[in-house]
Amino acid sequence: MNPLTANSKEFEQHFSGTLSDYVTAIAWSPNNTTLAATSAAGEVALWLDGDLAILQAGNGESLNCLAFSPDGQFLAVGGQDGRVKIWRQSELIATLENAPAWVDKLAWSHTSNLLAFSLGRYVQVWDADLGETVVTLNFHNSSVLSIDWRSDGQYLAVSGYHGVKVWNSQNWDEEPYFLEMPTVSVAMAWSPDGKFLASGNMDRSVTVLEWDNPDPWVMRGFPGKIRHLAWSEATTQEGAPILASSSVEGIVAWEKLEDEALGWEATVLTNHVDVIQAIAFAPNSFILASAASDGWLCLWNQAKQVSQVLTGASAGFSCLAWHPQGKLLAAGGENGELFVWSKVTLSQGFGRS
Repeated sequence: MNPLTANSKEFEQHFSGTLSDYVTAIAWSPNNTTLAATSAAGEVALWLDGDLAILQAGNGESLNCLAFSPDGQFLAVGGQDGRVKIWRQSELIATLENAPAWVDKLAWSHTSNLLAFSLGRYVQVWDADLGETVVTLNFHNSSVLSIDWRSDGQYLAVSGYHGVKVWNSQNWDEEPYFLEMPTVSVAMAWSPDGKFLASGNMDRSVTVLEWDNPDPWVMRGFPGKIRHLAWSEATTQEGAPILASSSVEGIVAWEKLEDEALGWEATVLTNHVDVIQAIAFAPNSFILASAASDGWLCLWNQAKQVSQVLTGASAGFSCLAWHPQGKLLAAGGENGELFVWSKVTLSQGFGRS
């Protein structure tokens, strides 16, 4: 089976390089065009202006997650060895020792230099400005499977067995809000406007909570557990963002309807033939990117139809990330490939087939 082909060339390859193993995570700096990447071999690499520099050589222990602080000053990396390492402008400034717990989830607050990361059933919050741990939160029900801060930095959501707990960062001692479910919350994400909290679940359902409304919507009928969620920054005529969810090789885009009783309308997106590894909306748009083990990175126009398919990962793609300005798109491969594509400008596009 062949992927659908593009009618127009929206993005063209700008850079390709290789790490020594599976690319586990990538992230763009919010204030320049620096791309960070980690690998299953333990490498940390930085790409800037076409040059790929190794910040940390591989040590055989997988790194699982990385993120830049909101001002781009700090880069945090966590992994199999239980350490969280913090760099500032390529200088290692802190190593948080947490062995034997693996660190496979971390997230910076959107409004401050507070870093939350998973430690088994716990989440620790570390203040980069003070260089100290602020609080240790007990999820209690299971290992932590997802962490996400609301855009205003006030709430930290943590998911796992039996649902999602939401802590108030203004008062960590306050009992967390509990979005309880009879299943496991595998993937979880706040909408960029902070109005909605979505959970993708082990029982093949998606739960969407409108904050301050105690009755969540529950959508069912997926072929497998929900592995990934993505919200658009752009909003529809109803004033709500689009939610994309992926399960096995399929994607469903959810658009909120005017009638509250009807909830959300589903559009099924089919093109991939293997497991989808990452989905993300381009900033301030309804262009959805999906990367899968089939070796295709699909761009979906208006989160409805494929407009371009990018390839190059010989054993399939493992992750993707949009630059904050939307003009660059990066992806990692299962064989260590690292790609950056750039948006084709109108002047470049004339005369192209």
